[in-house]
Amino acid sequence: IGPVTHVWQTWNNCGPATVTMALSTFGRAESQAAAVNFLKTSKDDKNVDPSELVSYARARGLNADWRVGGDLVILKRLLAESIPVIVEVGFNPDGKDWMGHYRLLVGYDDGTARFTAYDSYLAPGVNVPQPYDKFDSDWRAFNRTFIPIFRPAQAAVVVAIAGSADTEPQHLRALATASRELAENPKDAFVWFNQGMSLTSLGRTAEAAESFDQARLLKLPWRMLWYQFGPFDAYLAEGRLNDVLTLANANLAQTSDLEESHFFKGRALQESGRFAEARASYLRALAANSRYVPAYHYLSTLPN
Repeated sequence: IGPVTHVWQTWNNCGPATVTMALSTFGRAESQAAAVNFLKTSKDDKNVDPSELVSYARARGLNADWRVGGDLVILKRLLAESIPVIVEVGFNPDGKDWMGHYRLLVGYDDGTARFTAYDSYLAPGVNVPQPYDKFDSDWRAFNRTFIPIFRPAQAAVVVAIAGSADTEPQHLRALATASRELAENPKDAFVWFNQGMSLTSLGRTAEAAESFDQARLLKLPWRMLWYQFGPFDAYLAEGRLNDVLTLANANLAQTSDLEESHFFKGRALQESGRFAEARASYLRALAANSRYVPAYHYLSTLPN
């Protein structure tokens, strides 16, 4: 797929840079700065959610979907239809600690068993080879999230390849993958986490909490809950407020610029009847991201 205009990311901006590259495949001369202004309220914002990248692409007149439970066949079929795909992967750059990262897939070669990617951080940035096995190992850390960017006229093609954009069938597919992988390797923390994420989305929060417990016992990267929040939702639903507070406080001990962690801490405090502290946590969430709608909503539910 191409031509593609490569963009090196500025600070904390792999999401804005990657979606800018994706739009360039459609001849759009967008800037990283424009994406940053749309997607972030602070340069210190550590996480741009896939749904936010979808919103940006749609605001620019294209279409996009955020899906989970992908596989290599789906990715290759989308690319064969000239549909660029943003993927979210685990990343250890230059020996640094694990973090989440977006890449843009633009091609594949079954002869060499690798995808071709554009990367906003990793040199040379252009046509970075992604061997299938290594790619899938990195991709599994995010329940194989993928974001196809396409013209509205291609919507039926995307559904034919990737299935419905509805949440339930995606998570049932991802859950089946996790079950199979856990049968092969029950000590994979990422797969336990994926199982928990899909169970949470399916409303099976008691089972999800058990899956997250296993993932935590097996040790997850310390940045894991900067990007994915299923454990907070599952533990809240199961009344495990101390676990929510423990996880939120662990995140916030590393950095204070995590609106989601402030928010979920507020939720646990509110459920505990600690309303003044909950209010303070919601306000800290909004200080980190003034557009964070859930914090506004739960602030309005606190007693005066």
